[in-house]
Amino acid sequence: MSFFEPYKSGCILRIKLTPNATKNDLGNGIFVDADGAEYLKAGVTAAPEKGKANKELLKMLAKRLKIAGSSLDIISGQTDHLKKIYINMDLSDTLKQQLISLKKEKI
Repeated sequence: MSFFEPYKSGCILRIKLTPNATKNDLGNGIFVDADGAEYLKAGVTAAPEKGKANKELLKMLAKRLKIAGSSLDIISGQTDHLKKIYINMDLSDTLKQQLISLKKEKI
């Protein structure tokens, strides 16, 4: 199971977020939960208080995917490390490639 999948008129992106990280980083590996669902690892320097870490994550995602921040919405996990983010745009081939490129290969 991939860390993203089609959903309604867009797609769901699963992310495991580490707040208070040493640097903002997206795609630093994959986490697999007990059910086999993949989550893209991400870290932000913001603290997990008053939604600061979530806002930083959405800002970083919008920049990396080159989409408007208003196209992103956290639909579950607002106060958890495991998050589901809805991307409100068609899962085109271009968007698929952008999402795949987020996953860095570990050597």
